[in-house]
Amino acid sequence: MAGMPSADPSAETPRTSAYEPVSPQEQEQVRPAREDEVARSGSELVGGPVGRRVLFAATWWTPVRIIALVALGMFALGMIQKMPCYNGAWFFGASSQYTHACYSDIPHLYQGRGFADGLVPYFDRLPGDMEYLEYPVLTGVFMEMASWVTPGSGSIQHQEKIYWMVNAGILMACTAVIAVCVARTHRRRPWDALLVALAPAFALTATINWDLLAVALTAAAMMMWSRSRPVAFGVLLGLATAAKLYPALILGPLLILCWRAGRWRAFGTALVGAVCAWLVVNLPVILLASDGWSKFYTFSQERGVDFGSFWLILSQRMDSPLTTDTVNTLATALMLLACLGVGALGLTAPRRPRFAQLAFLVVAAFILTNKVYSPQYVLWLIPLAALARPRWRDFLIWQACEVAYFLGIWLYLAYTTSGDAHKGLPTEGYQFAIVVHLLGTLYLCALVVRDILMPERDVVRRAGDDDPSGGVLDGSRDVFVLGRAGHAGRAALRTTEAPAVKWGTAADMPR
Repeated sequence: MAGMPSADPSAETPRTSAYEPVSPQEQEQVRPAREDEVARSGSELVGGPVGRRVLFAATWWTPVRIIALVALGMFALGMIQKMPCYNGAWFFGASSQYTHACYSDIPHLYQGRGFADGLVPYFDRLPGDMEYLEYPVLTGVFMEMASWVTPGSGSIQHQEKIYWMVNAGILMACTAVIAVCVARTHRRRPWDALLVALAPAFALTATINWDLLAVALTAAAMMMWSRSRPVAFGVLLGLATAAKLYPALILGPLLILCWRAGRWRAFGTALVGAVCAWLVVNLPVILLASDGWSKFYTFSQERGVDFGSFWLILSQRMDSPLTTDTVNTLATALMLLACLGVGALGLTAPRRPRFAQLAFLVVAAFILTNKVYSPQYVLWLIPLAALARPRWRDFLIWQACEVAYFLGIWLYLAYTTSGDAHKGLPTEGYQFAIVVHLLGTLYLCALVVRDILMPERDVVRRAGDDDPSGGVLDGSRDVFVLGRAGHAGRAALRTTEAPAVKWGTAADMPR
């Protein structure tokens, strides 16, 4: 963890531009090393909580720049971790890419999805069982553009290595965008973005697939909403949904919060922007190549129970596994119940939850109930977790669980592909890794729910903020509340005029 500025706010001169005035609250940045014991211990690497070896005042080294550079450095370490596969394990040996835990979809799909042959995604039929590209349109565009700058000469293995490197370069740019956007979403808490920058699961999974494109667009959308720009938020979220389906889930929590605050115009503007942006990307392909466009949705529906889900554990332990249609129905029902629970929580909590908290819960619910959990799906949650529950201890516990699962799935695949040698993790061991992943995610969800029900324990609100990622919701008066929170005796818990809420200090609040 990086060292923080001087504990005396007057000792720091914030860097601002003439075009973006900064409020006194923004100038008094919250320093995790002062309120988080784990961050305080880690900050000793750079001079302790007051930053004895790092001076930030009036220098180029602003928190956002430092966080972006740290994120890029961790991404580079993740690329180095893939080097055994880059040097041959992707191409030679059935299980070597698994024993080295360096698998990536990117090089394999260069030829497997027709990019090496110049086929156009969604329009040209693919040879083999997968008739068309099974990715959303914007991700398909990303994949196609990367193939344009991949040389078509040399062996196919050489082309696949270059294709992975080109994609890794673009995904590195997405990483920088994510780090900057998370750091700038909570203006007084830029250092919380170090959770993203230093997340080990982020570095390990960043180049497995193309998820970082959707994650970057979602992080940019969250930042725009925090700046009270619903149009920009909607457009960016629509583009994110055109790259991956999960960002659309965030509109649900936003609906609940805008309902509670009476901010219907802002929500409607965001919704229209999201739908229009999604249509701009998808409509041409729908009209000109409907079969190719629909492949992502039909594949998601027809796909059987797969890695990482509790459905796989049930399937492996049942004498008569559930059919795909049954799992689809049950998984959808569980997700709907979870969404209803998140909605009820948002409308009945003693204080309106923060946007990032409900967004984290609904995406986590999708991950927990889905019939497949690929290891890179953790990237969806990392930025939201940093905004929803910025405490190092809890974040690192969750990350340890995700790293355990990351190793577990590759060792299990090594076991299943090594023949009679059985090198790796047997089925029971992999099931344990799945349980660890599920429990780690549930642990973080439970803490976020507790923070919502007991706002005085929320790290962000303890520092005096209301909802720094809430944009027009920040400091808004409630107009629709259910349950006990709507009674007159709880009215004092609602924000009325001032957005700041003095819940107490870190020293006198329970952990």
